[in-house]
Amino acid sequence: MPNRWGFPDFDAHEGVHLFTDPASGLQAVIAIHSTKLGPAGGGVRFWHYADSDDAITDALRLSRGMSFKNAMAGLPMGGGKAVVLADANRTKTDALLKAFGRAIDSLGGRYVTAEDVGMSDKDMVTISSETKYVTGLPVASGRAGGNPGPSTALGVYLGVRAAAQRGLGADRMKDVHVAIQGVGSVGGGLAELLAKDGARLTLADVDADRAQALAARLGAAVVPAEEILGIEADIVSPNALGAILTETSITALQTKVIAGGANNQLATREDGWRLHARDITYAPDYVINAGGIINVCLEYMGHGDRAEVEARIHKIPDRLNEVWDESERSGEPAAAVADMIAKRLIGRG
Repeated sequence: MPNRWGFPDFDAHEGVHLFTDPASGLQAVIAIHSTKLGPAGGGVRFWHYADSDDAITDALRLSRGMSFKNAMAGLPMGGGKAVVLADANRTKTDALLKAFGRAIDSLGGRYVTAEDVGMSDKDMVTISSETKYVTGLPVASGRAGGNPGPSTALGVYLGVRAAAQRGLGADRMKDVHVAIQGVGSVGGGLAELLAKDGARLTLADVDADRAQALAARLGAAVVPAEEILGIEADIVSPNALGAILTETSITALQTKVIAGGANNQLATREDGWRLHARDITYAPDYVINAGGIINVCLEYMGHGDRAEVEARIHKIPDRLNEVWDESERSGEPAAAVADMIAKRLIGRG
């Protein structure tokens, strides 16, 4: 069926919902890509967009990625995503969060939210006062759930190790040079884990002070955020926002491996072919960064402890190797192969 909605990333979404609440100032988008495998699970991003079309496009791309991520992780959830449009000052109030909770509740369980960029554990608690369709809430020690960041970081770490083996032939990370873009919850957690392995790290973040502080503690180097993708390194690990792998940035890459936790790293599908043409091993983002959704999905399902969460996260390298093996057999880029497998799993192959 042709896409007549004017958004190239629409991709047969089941629903795209726009919400406003004048009293709180809420403007939000909830995009539901697929509920084939279960309720559409995916976090909510609090972000300032240049215009509302950018917010809708972000929600469309992210929700499609969640469909694929949840399917590839073997979770009984479909894919959805929400964005709450922040003002230039990133003003966030309890009233706004509660209004967003009511918006979620109006969908009757078709969308389940969790923490994403710009949101916190505390925000999830506030949202949950208005709806039960929320996960990533504080939990008792040893239980599944809570802040998804550390679980995402663990999965990305395991994926980076698998990518190092695949692309570099490295059996261990000692002295492997990893350039990490973004050192927030995921990138910072990844840096901590790699430092324990003896990897050589170069860090960058839009918050230069944060990057400098972490580098000082880990004995890492620091470069400006705008330079990190182009430095010479064994592995480049994007862990900030998406659409950073473009025709221009791919041409400037000086690495053999791209493996990081940022969503939607490829600006276009053609960029997957550009990486493939340069023989760069690419870990598809929604495969490598599934640790967080594994954690909160098991929380939402009401079962599972940390041992089960981590056992599932440790399967991420297996799925990556499945993608890379098929890429070698078919000659297709890893990104295209991952999409093909995920589409098959959600009945769109």
